[in-house]
Amino acid sequence: MGRVSRCPGLHVMRRIARRWSIGLVLLASTSIFAPGVAHADDWGCQVLLCLSNPGGPEQFSECVPPIERLWNALRHGDPFPTCDFGAGGSQGTFASNTFASGGYCREDLLYWGGPEQSELLCSATGAISVDIDNQLYTRVWWDVSGQDRTLTEFYGTGSTQVSYDPSQSASKFLQQMEQQDSTRGGGQ
Repeated sequence: MGRVSRCPGLHVMRRIARRWSIGLVLLASTSIFAPGVAHADDWGCQVLLCLSNPGGPEQFSECVPPIERLWNALRHGDPFPTCDFGAGGSQGTFASNTFASGGYCREDLLYWGGPEQSELLCSATGAISVDIDNQLYTRVWWDVSGQDRTLTEFYGTGSTQVSYDPSQSASKFLQQMEQQDSTRGGGQ
């Protein structure tokens, strides 16, 4: 008699967690047992692996040092690290950072600021999108409402989150503001 799953989402999350555990063990064992084989791009590969975690880039302690190094580098204007997948390659798997602004933000992170509260701003510093097989897998908003806070959006297998274009959020935000003003009598 087969086992009946009471919560299919739990099965998916366990499978994802198991894959992450295996990946982190492999990453850790590679850096422990093969220090002579280390390449300049190891940090970039660690960053890519950690950023693609649905639970957030610093969920696992092994990811904290490379991700903290990443935040520091990005804050200082350094380029985003790269990961060379070698001869076999993994085409279509990459990460890219976009600095956040009123024109590129999550809708719920937009706010009025600047002189006389007249400028649309984003409360995140940037967003890192991780694509796997040319499909958006995770997007991590970093330095949200202050340093060291992140928000991770997961779009991989098992996700119910709907992908959106952050460059359209300002338009939606302004439409929502107009609707609120009109229901209040034009804001008067």
